[in-house]
Amino acid sequence: MTTIQKEICKALLSMMLAFFVSCKSGETMTVVNSKLAPQAIGPYSQAIKTGNYVFCSGQIGLSPETGQMAGEDISSQTNQALKNIQAILQEAGTDFMHVTKVTIFITDMKNYSTVNEIYAKYFVGVKPARSAVQVSALPKNALVEIECIATMKSKKMDRNNSK
Repeated sequence: MTTIQKEICKALLSMMLAFFVSCKSGETMTVVNSKLAPQAIGPYSQAIKTGNYVFCSGQIGLSPETGQMAGEDISSQTNQALKNIQAILQEAGTDFMHVTKVTIFITDMKNYSTVNEIYAKYFVGVKPARSAVQVSALPKNALVEIECIATMKSKKMDRNNSK
């Protein structure tokens, strides 16, 4: 098994463990669907909320208004993918400050530093655990896809951040 395959397996196992812990505790699953993010292009949900967790499906740089890529470059696609995630998290009742795990799929590691620069603008303060892997192709010929797991906002956290 290659290093990339091991990283992907680790990320998937981490997500599945958190998901099964939530489900086993008797929590219900709720579909999260934001009109401010592109609708799923397959048989899946934008996100699932269960217990204290939100599991966001991978987002590519599709514009929700046009259904087309926000641009053909890594910067515009990364920005749009993160805007899509932001809209989904907001619809679920949480935000980037509560993201605990991110997985980035990128078609060319030469774009890694550009993705990091844009990513840092969205994840101010709390820096979640993260994996980034190069893949041979993504849906719609996207250059980047980003998925995440977040926790719900706590009332204590909301009070402390409402300045």
